[in-house]
Amino acid sequence: MSEEMLNEEIMVESLQEAAEVLTEPKQEAAETSAEQKQEAVETMADYDEAITASLKPIHEGDILTGTIIGVSEEELTVDLGIYTDGVIRLEDASDDPDFTFRDMEVGQEISATVIRRDNAQGRIQLSLKAAASVLGWERLQQLQKDQSNIKVKVSEAVKSGVTAYVEGIRGFIPASKLSLNYVENLDEWVGREIEVRVVTADPEEKRLILSAKEILREKEAEERKTRVSNVQVGLVTEGTVESLMPYGAFVNLGNGLSGLVHISQISQQRIKHPGSVLKDGQKVKVKVIGVNDGKISLSMKALEDVTAKEIEEETFEMPETEEATTSLGSLFKNIKL
Repeated sequence: MSEEMLNEEIMVESLQEAAEVLTEPKQEAAETSAEQKQEAVETMADYDEAITASLKPIHEGDILTGTIIGVSEEELTVDLGIYTDGVIRLEDASDDPDFTFRDMEVGQEISATVIRRDNAQGRIQLSLKAAASVLGWERLQQLQKDQSNIKVKVSEAVKSGVTAYVEGIRGFIPASKLSLNYVENLDEWVGREIEVRVVTADPEEKRLILSAKEILREKEAEERKTRVSNVQVGLVTEGTVESLMPYGAFVNLGNGLSGLVHISQISQQRIKHPGSVLKDGQKVKVKVIGVNDGKISLSMKALEDVTAKEIEEETFEMPETEEATTSLGSLFKNIKL
């Protein structure tokens, strides 16, 4: 190959490399431009959405959801994501006289009702209390449907019961629903925190009824089941007759436990009614003869059988043999007077 032809090839290759170098930045620039354009479009879309939300007309009575950005003893400041913040005064927070903002935290999301679109500071005035009349009743009705347990603090004692607040709404707990036992002094319950369920939630009648009794009954049944499972068959103990039935007697064993002595297990003799042998309040010794499905079966007869057997074993009869026969004379034969 001549020198001229070689130089031409070198020149052509150089031109091709230069063209590639010039083309690559343009392609990269085009790709970068496309990505930036896409990002710009997405950002604008988000921005437009935020603008639209911020310009949404606000009316008194609207329920708005926002995030707490400020907490003081007298008010909450709420970021509503619009042109101005919202403010909730303590008197607009709850009907509960003991309510404070102490448990409210920055970052917490809350819903409140607009009661004034523009107060003296140019902020939207909100009310948790007004929102509770709508959202609170909805939640209470759901709690009633789910039979969920909730904790409340007893606010005051009133006639026939006590009151407590749930979702800012005043509820009534009848005295008969406070405990498994009779409640004599309702004032002793004021200030106590107890677990209750919603029995009635009627927003139209503004009627909220709560009860602790069902929860206490379930807990007692569970505790009794555990105690019963620890009772051993064969245990002999003392109890008190607490009730007499045609089919037997219920005996209180203490510690919240009781068992049944079936009429056939009361005595060796056949009786027509437990009352012919036992009476209410009588102390009796019983033996556990069975534990099944949370029920304790007892027997008094089994103890009589044991006693009879022990007496039989302890009875000694002199064998009637010639060696065992002893005269009175032989007994005194060796006694010196």
